[in-house]
Amino acid sequence: MTQPSAADLLALHAVRLLGFADTPAVARRFTLDPAATAELLLDAQAYGWVSHAQFADLRGWSLTESGRARDEALLADELDRTGARAAVRDVHAAFLPLNARLRQACTDWQLRPSPADRLTTNDHTDPAWDARVLADLAAVGTGLAPLAERLAGVLARFAGYDERYGAALRRAAAGEARWVDGTDVDSCHRVWFELHEDLVATLGTGRHAEA
Repeated sequence: MTQPSAADLLALHAVRLLGFADTPAVARRFTLDPAATAELLLDAQAYGWVSHAQFADLRGWSLTESGRARDEALLADELDRTGARAAVRDVHAAFLPLNARLRQACTDWQLRPSPADRLTTNDHTDPAWDARVLADLAAVGTGLAPLAERLAGVLARFAGYDERYGAALRRAAAGEARWVDGTDVDSCHRVWFELHEDLVATLGTGRHAEA
């Protein structure tokens, strides 16, 4: 049976997953009440777990080092309290081969080697090349579906990764190239990167430990 997460954990963890985001975006990530989220973020700021900054027209929250430690402590406690650690660990192990395929597919989306230059930018004028990459991304999505289902089956906060990935892939297949690897939209790569961060944060490991 899936378990819900506490609102304070979700608000802090959303900041980590999003990297830098304003209060409405933090609230939307886990469908939290915006007013309650604002209060939770102010509390976290008082504890030194998040900081608020503004750059030109951008303003938002980011996690501090102590906030990162606090987030991982809350996640570890949740894993032990819910008994979800083994399931998340097993999913992470199954995720890593898919991660390698996703990274290669994104590289192939960005580059199309020529005889003269292995680093030639993919100008998306070769339909066969792009179709192969999209097929690879679709295969990754197929592999993701049962993993996402298993994660959401133990912790409700993991729900939605497969749907978001699938939605991005459909837009990419419809000709919107930036939905493969764009950083300004909820692209395949962005969804995948967030899931990867979610897994390593939850397990308290680093990406370096996967090498």
